[in-house]
Amino acid sequence: MKSVNRLSTPGQPDATPAPSGCYNPNLAASPQNSTAQFRRVFKAFEYRDFRVMWIGACTSTIGTWMQIVAQAWLVYELSHSAFLLGLDTFLGGIPIFLFSLFGGVLADRFERRKMLMASQWVQMASAFILTALVLLHLVQVWQILMLSFVSGFAQAFGGPAYSALIPTLVRKEDMPNAIALNSIQFNLATIIGPTLGGLAMVKLGDAWCFGLNGLSFFAPIISLSILTVRFLPEKTGESILSSMKQGFRFIRDRDGMVALMVLAFCMTFLAVPMRTFLPVFARDVFHGGPETFTAFVSVVGVGSVAGALMVAWLGQIRQKGRAALIMLVILGAAIGGFALSKLLPLSFIVLFICGASTVGVFTMVTSLVQLITTNEMRGRVVSAYNFAFRGGMPMGNLVTGVLVPRYTAPVVLAVDGAMLVVLGIYFLMAQRKVAAL
Repeated sequence: MKSVNRLSTPGQPDATPAPSGCYNPNLAASPQNSTAQFRRVFKAFEYRDFRVMWIGACTSTIGTWMQIVAQAWLVYELSHSAFLLGLDTFLGGIPIFLFSLFGGVLADRFERRKMLMASQWVQMASAFILTALVLLHLVQVWQILMLSFVSGFAQAFGGPAYSALIPTLVRKEDMPNAIALNSIQFNLATIIGPTLGGLAMVKLGDAWCFGLNGLSFFAPIISLSILTVRFLPEKTGESILSSMKQGFRFIRDRDGMVALMVLAFCMTFLAVPMRTFLPVFARDVFHGGPETFTAFVSVVGVGSVAGALMVAWLGQIRQKGRAALIMLVILGAAIGGFALSKLLPLSFIVLFICGASTVGVFTMVTSLVQLITTNEMRGRVVSAYNFAFRGGMPMGNLVTGVLVPRYTAPVVLAVDGAMLVVLGIYFLMAQRKVAAL
């Protein structure tokens, strides 16, 4: 028997939007028009639960990026191995690939807040264990790799719960804006986190980055505890396997959904290694240190915030699929440009474009998946999407880690960029299901 999920109705916006009138070019620069534009970009913030969740997630993600920067540099300093750098990211992502489908079924069967809270506690414990290892001068690469896997395992269950929870905090018409603003919090953290992480790493040491990340998990835990929205799933006698099959049938029967899954895997497989191997470019190509690496990550973050703001401002545009594919082509060209650049200022420019186009295409594809999906299937469909989207990350990082020592990072990433351009053109010209969405 098909299960039915009950969800409390998302809260009304805290303020009632002003009625829209006819456009008057003489009012384009008026304060009222500026206020309307501002509210259009940040529409989802009018929902109290979304604001609370956004603040908690942003705080935690800042801490996570502090650890990402310090951990990447620590692994490379301890091992001097591009392969182990890629392996660390692979082990952090492969549990999501292996277990997120199971996590998606649980997200449709249990209280999503509790699942997400349990995930935060496990990741907090991993951060504090790494802090202790560094402080006691006992840290080794294998320990970092193991803790990355544990954190990834927790995310495999927390990720589907979080992705399924966010759209339920706002009304359907504001869902694309909420997803874009959620991307902003992530990418805002990629600016603040690496900056704070770089300063802490240089001035105070790696342990501060890991310890502050552990403390940052208290923010989403508190946010989750005060949410008013509750997901109350109907009890079901169906097996987990039967629930998974329902999710697969839903994906198969929706036009363009399978193509979106394939596109998600391919684009993360080819695009994410650029960010993962920034330490290699900072140290081996531009002969810099942690400051250069931090600057690279921060510029990508600035571009990402700009791209997310653009998507939030656009809102419910038509032909999201076509726009996403065009940005995918731009992303591929920018990655190729960065890989071949020998000038630091030019590298900063193309990294900014990489950040903006990455968040643009990822946000639009995610919005399409969420808009096509019904709430009772959301956990399973989102987990399948995460299976493809997040699955491409560890695979791409591992393959790139194997190829870089043989062919060099610039050559491998230039090929990745070219393949992204070809992928975008193929979906635009030949496989048109995505472009038609």
